[in-house]
Amino acid sequence: MFYEKLDGRAVKCFLCMHHCSIADGKRGICGVRENKDGTLYSLVYGKMVSMNIDPIEKKPLYHFMPGSRSFSIATVGCNFKCLHCQNYDISQYPKKANDIPGEAVTPEEVVAAAERAGCESISYTYTEPTIFFEFVFDCARLAHQKRIKNVFVSNGYTSPEATTTIAPFLDANNIDLKGDDAFYKKVCGARLQPVLDTIKLMKSLGVWVEVTTLVIESYNDSDESLNNIADFIKSVDPSIPWHVTKFYPTYKLIDAPYTSVETLKRAREAGIKKGLKYVYEGNVPGEGGENTYCPDCGELLIERFGFQLRQNRIENGRCFKCMTKIEGIWR
Repeated sequence: MFYEKLDGRAVKCFLCMHHCSIADGKRGICGVRENKDGTLYSLVYGKMVSMNIDPIEKKPLYHFMPGSRSFSIATVGCNFKCLHCQNYDISQYPKKANDIPGEAVTPEEVVAAAERAGCESISYTYTEPTIFFEFVFDCARLAHQKRIKNVFVSNGYTSPEATTTIAPFLDANNIDLKGDDAFYKKVCGARLQPVLDTIKLMKSLGVWVEVTTLVIESYNDSDESLNNIADFIKSVDPSIPWHVTKFYPTYKLIDAPYTSVETLKRAREAGIKKGLKYVYEGNVPGEGGENTYCPDCGELLIERFGFQLRQNRIENGRCFKCMTKIEGIWR
């Protein structure tokens, strides 16, 4: 899907915002879409390298069916090359080897497994779901027939064409907003503007959107960077939850320090001061920044500890005390 033929058996891919021009016998930046004699093929359709049952809070999604379980799947490959990727062993695999590993699974088997496990959603996660779009699309349509919801955990580089195609079957999307344009170029091999455009488009198409920023000290933790992210989110919708999460050194960014709790609290305060209704601290269980409070009366509504839900006092999508509407998709 999403490509056109060019002269000399080359093709141009429109699945993501890289818009790769791919010569015959070559692959795109993702490493999993190959031009074979002028036809672009997905090399990862149904080739699962990870299938797990996760709490929805792990995505993280805090305003989407809290306390539910999500059947999470992934293939190898990614259209980013983030220096701090925690799943680099599968995301970057095709850039280091020619083979494409994975267990052959059909969309019907994925949906059936989610049903058996009592999962209320399927999450396309761990690597960028856009790169195995055709399989996602087939799974998502089947899942909706079974009243199982679909979730992306995404870097936001999905093209407008692919976004518009998947949106009718996509219920939620947690999109990384990693930093400024310089950060994207230096750390991720990408650009900022397409991510901003995808967040706005997903929201306008009715997909529930939450945003995550992995805060890395001396990389994207300046007041200017945090304020700019908060300003953008507010311009789209101040009720979009913003997750500011702790960084752990990994992959090629092992020289950067662990993010301090103080830095996360500063990031959360920046979002609140800018007028965002829901700002959360991630990867620091027990610090209090992972709880949901009523933006009107300040009452504690959802208490969390890590990925565990301790209590949920939202009633019919409203604060139990003052009846203020709490934006989200509730069970």
